Amino acid sequence: MIDRAGGYRPPTEAERASVAGGVGLLLDHREQPARDRLAEVGFDLRTLTDTRTGRRFAEIADSHEGGTGNRGWGRVYVDLSAPVRWSVQVPHPVADEDSEKLGVGVLRGTSGGVMVLAGAHRRSGEGNSADVAHRQDTVFDAVCAELVRRQLPGIQVHGFADSSQPGSDVIVSTGKADDAHAEARTLARALSGKGFEVCRAWAHDCSLEGRTNAQSAVAAAAHVPFLHVEFSRTVRSSERRIARAVAAMDTVTAGWNSPDRHGGSTPSAASPSAAAAVARG
Repeated sequence: MIDRAGGYRPPTEAERASVAGGVGLLLDHREQPARDRLAEVGFDLRTLTDTRTGRRFAEIADSHEGGTGNRGWGRVYVDLSAPVRWSVQVPHPVADEDSEKLGVGVLRGTSGGVMVLAGAHRRSGEGNSADVAHRQDTVFDAVCAELVRRQLPGIQVHGFADSSQPGSDVIVSTGKADDAHAEARTLARALSGKGFEVCRAWAHDCSLEGRTNAQSAVAAAAHVPFLHVEFSRTVRSSERRIARAVAAMDTVTAGWNSPDRHGGSTPSAASPSAAAAVARG
């Protein structure tokens, strides 16, 4: 459970590196070294079976979560049933109410995914220290950067008040990046086909386009596809509308999961060019 009173402590650079490194080791199928690296900073690794899909997922979670020493660093879920090829990111759970349901739905909808879930309300810390979508000194950002190093495209889900963009159900953009225009158009068409009114940031002025998003900047530097998707409160308040939105996003993640996109190979190790770009970022 995440709430504004739940607490947030900014991680040190070493702590961020340990969590991201543990995720990387798991993606390299080095389970015990991953456990050891994560344990250095009090994170646990366990395996869960999703009762809905029957698929196995690894959960990486802070062992302090829910206790008096809660640090608010979040969780990571990795699909163990297929090669990992994409990510879904949820930076503002609870603050963007029910955005976590969208993230879970996308993770379940297409195999081969990683879900990065923030662990604190965006206003939990001092200033904007817990607003992980706009900072590059968080565990959330470090994990997303590790995924970018491995050339994994990502879709980040947000929520907005209906009054912020009247007449629109969804705002689709590529943030600061220019490497997912085809996917953005595919998603916009799929959402429109599900009956949603879509503001397309590349064609219109939309109120929330993700131009200052931190994870978008890292992806842009490495030329890795990134989508920034905002859903109205009306969409997020209905289980049926959430299901329709997830089905639309599945059209993009299914394409990212195609072996043809990777030349029949699995992106596991970081490419030299992407690693250098992330390091510079």
